[in-house]
Amino acid sequence: MKRQMRARATIVTVAALVAAGTVTVGVGAATPHHGSSDGKHTKVTGAYGKSARASEQEIAALFDGWNAALESGDPERVAAHYAPDAVLLPTASPEIRTNHAEIVDYFEHFLQKRPKGEKIKSVINVLDGNSAIDAGLYEFHLTDPETGEKKTVEARYTYEYEKRDGKWLIVNHHSSVLPAES
Repeated sequence: MKRQMRARATIVTVAALVAAGTVTVGVGAATPHHGSSDGKHTKVTGAYGKSARASEQEIAALFDGWNAALESGDPERVAAHYAPDAVLLPTASPEIRTNHAEIVDYFEHFLQKRPKGEKIKSVINVLDGNSAIDAGLYEFHLTDPETGEKKTVEARYTYEYEKRDGKWLIVNHHSSVLPAES
């Protein structure tokens, strides 16, 4: 009985030490990657001496560029914001889009509704100099192409961005209608 109690105590102690070590390592690794409370970025110098830190404002502006492309009505212009190997889980389609042609096809249909996006709440995590995630809630103001009726769709979103060849691109975009409160 005592042996079992000691074994359990040892397991609990080891688990606590592993958890503490994980948190410590995570905090140490994450600290240079979080923006300051004043919204400015912290400069991190990478292995080659280049500034590796994007600001939250820079990442937030990526949505503005994407939204402007939506308002242009040009599906190719919208699709240009996505990496060639991007995954799109769109709001208004059950199909997963995994390449440029499929993403263009989705926006050819979606843009007929003259969408205009508006962020309601955004949580941005800059992971490093080449990757960031923007997740939150947005609204789309849509116009029915046949009737002219306007409606607003509330949705939640996640954009995962990567910087490739100096340009931020969407590599994963998930958008789904906001569920009703329970």
